[in-house]
Amino acid sequence: MDKFTTLTGIAAPLPLINVDTDMIIPKQFLKTIKRSGLGVNLFDEMRYDTDGNENPDFVLNKPAYRNAEILVAGDNFGCGSSREHAPWAIKDFGIRCVIAPSFADIFYNNCFKNGILPIVLPQEDVDKLMDDAERGANAIITVDLENQTITGPDGGSISFEIDSFKKHCLLNGLDDISLTLEKAAAIDTFEDRAAQSRPWV
Repeated sequence: MDKFTTLTGIAAPLPLINVDTDMIIPKQFLKTIKRSGLGVNLFDEMRYDTDGNENPDFVLNKPAYRNAEILVAGDNFGCGSSREHAPWAIKDFGIRCVIAPSFADIFYNNCFKNGILPIVLPQEDVDKLMDDAERGANAIITVDLENQTITGPDGGSISFEIDSFKKHCLLNGLDDISLTLEKAAAIDTFEDRAAQSRPWV
């Protein structure tokens, strides 16, 4: 998993509440078990019309936001089903950080497992960043995970809270498998002792 330390990028505004995982990546795209290739279908039903043409009014289709790396969203982002394809699609599009007043629990935890930083902020701080994001290509925001700060285009800074263990995992690029492999020596020692004490197993 890619490490997350400091991210400076364009922030895209998505001022919608209750954006569920089916809106993030519709059910017809859940057949794959690959983490790549889903970015093109992120927010598919909002990004494209029934003929597959881009909706020019959708934020990520606008020239200023096509390379957005940060998403500023509304309350209860990622609600609905527990599909892990939702963070896969977000990451594959190129978004590494989502900022919102609240997230659905499963989506929130899945973000950390896939190298995405979800940041919970009070509504007034989200409103400020949403306003910053409306600046288009000038909506450059810096997210510093080590210092837990977000710096807007005018230089103003907002602090955010994050669980220390989740922070450690992101800073070091550790997913569940990587965390287990850190204990590989201890696991091998245990297996060797178990094999000697219980050779019949």
